[in-house]
Amino acid sequence: MFGVQERFDVPRSPAVLIKGSPGSRRERRAVTSNKSSASATSDTVVMTKHLVSIAQHRDKEAFSKLFAHYAPRLKSYLMRQGANQASAEELSQEAMLSVWRKADRFDPTKASAGTWIFTVARNLRIDALRKERRPNFDPEDPAFVPEPEMSPDRAVEVGEVQVKIKAAIAQLPVVQAEVIRLSFYQDKPHGEIAEELNLPLGTVKSRLRLAMRRVRTALGEEQ
Repeated sequence: MFGVQERFDVPRSPAVLIKGSPGSRRERRAVTSNKSSASATSDTVVMTKHLVSIAQHRDKEAFSKLFAHYAPRLKSYLMRQGANQASAEELSQEAMLSVWRKADRFDPTKASAGTWIFTVARNLRIDALRKERRPNFDPEDPAFVPEPEMSPDRAVEVGEVQVKIKAAIAQLPVVQAEVIRLSFYQDKPHGEIAEELNLPLGTVKSRLRLAMRRVRTALGEEQ
């Protein structure tokens, strides 16, 4: 009823009725814009539901639809961020696999599927850039060359010294033995030892000096 009345009883501006007029073009653009907006909203809702379904039920069909929708968009986004085509392709696929694995972390009350997925891709891109900026790996760097194998005689000698050191540490007061253990066996910095034992840093250093003096003295007496 209301549609009929609006169509026949309400007069329109002549400009709207003239094909190609500015009024008609504006009207078409408005209609197109509204349709695009409604379509985008619908896609957002549908994709968010797919992601929730993946999180709750490991829904492979939902993931397939999510992948088809977002993978090409992620690739375009990553290329706009400076990644080359091959890297963008790899990162977009890695991002979608990460979405599958971590879907249970998605909270639809805080973000849409698209926002969450593009954030995953962005973080992967940042990680990739950090790795690219690291110094090139040099297998000839002395730090990566293993130490030569110890001779049998030297191994016996080192083993004997280690036994003597352990015996010397066993004779230390408990508080000094503790800082020795944390510093030399667990390789902890002095500040961390002080925090762990709830001691001033100066006390930790003092106990280490006393302990090392006792150990050296014990080794010297036995030699």
